[in-house]
Amino acid sequence: MNRPPNFNGLARLYRWMEFLTFGPWLALTRRTFLGQCANARHALVLGDGDGRFTASLLGVNPTIAIDAVDASAAMLHALVRRAGPNATRVAVHLADARTWHPPPPILGRPYDLVATHFFLDCLSPQDVEALAGKLHRAVSPSGLWLVSDFAVPPGWFGRLVAGPLVAGLYFAFGLLTGLAIRTLPDHGPALRGAGFTLLERRRRLGGLLIAELWSAVAPGAGLQ
Repeated sequence: MNRPPNFNGLARLYRWMEFLTFGPWLALTRRTFLGQCANARHALVLGDGDGRFTASLLGVNPTIAIDAVDASAAMLHALVRRAGPNATRVAVHLADARTWHPPPPILGRPYDLVATHFFLDCLSPQDVEALAGKLHRAVSPSGLWLVSDFAVPPGWFGRLVAGPLVAGLYFAFGLLTGLAIRTLPDHGPALRGAGFTLLERRRRLGGLLIAELWSAVAPGAGLQ
C-alpha cells in the first residue's frame, strides 16, 4: 500500500488554491446535498481537507456528531478551527482512511451519513472497493453517502478540456503532496458492489464536477 499523500504544507493555502482555480464551484458541489443531512445524527467525514463541508454540516444540523478522518494533522487542525464553537461535536482521527476502521455497530452507533468530497480521487480502484465494503458494514440500513468528485465526461469536452485538466491536477498534486494516483477511479461499480444504491447525481461545469447521493438501502430503484 502506498503512503498517503502529505497535505500538511497545503493546509493554510488550500482554500485560496481552490478558489483561484475553480472559483466557488468546488464548494457548491460539496454542498449540493447538504439539505439531505438535516436528520442525520452520526456522520463520518473522510478527507474533508480544511473542513469547510464539516463546518457547513455542523451549521445546518445542530445535533449531529461527526467523526472526521484525515491523514494530515494540519488539515485536521484547520477543520477543528473552522468548526469553531461546534468543534465539541467533532471527534478527529489522524489516520489513513484505507487502514482506519470504524467501531462495529454492535459497539457504537452506526453512521447514518458518510461524506467523501474530492477524496475518492486520491485512491486506487482497489482502495475504493475495500473502503466501500468497510463503510457499508459501518452504516445504518438507511444510511446515506455523499460523494463529490471530478469526472471526465464523454465527448469533445471530456477529451479536450476535462481530461487534460484532471491530468494536470494529478501532476500538480503529485509534485506538491507525493500523491501516487494518476487516474480517476470509477467508484460507481465499487459502491454498487458493496450494496449502495445511487439515488441522484448532479453535474457542474459541463460534467467536470459531479455530486452524488448514495443510499445503503438494497439496490432496486436507484440510478445506473
